[in-house]
Amino acid sequence: MKMKSEVGVIAEAMLEKKARDVVSLDLTRIGTAIADHFVICNADSTTQVVAISDYVEEMMEKECGRSVLRKQGRENAFWIILDYSDIVVHIFLTDQRMFYRLEELWADAVKTTYTDNQE
Repeated sequence: MKMKSEVGVIAEAMLEKKARDVVSLDLTRIGTAIADHFVICNADSTTQVVAISDYVEEMMEKECGRSVLRKQGRENAFWIILDYSDIVVHIFLTDQRMFYRLEELWADAVKTTYTDNQE
């Protein structure tokens, strides 16, 4: 069995729960970044935002043996952040993602886009 990266496990979990516009940003070359990677997605309902968050946590525990260190945003589910120290996961409600535009703030990062048909 091919070993998936932790970022790959997160992206795949997001896609399995029908997340939209799944991307990762490699921040390792940016000296001021708070993490090595951001993984970002969005969904059209708060129910789906919570479902994606729960599934990412479940799959990171199952596939990588890693538990989330801190999480925020579950109470309103507009923007849930899962902090794995070196990887920070951002799950947005669609309009919130458009408003905050994280990818533009970290435009120097190497961006990878994930789709359902990737292996």
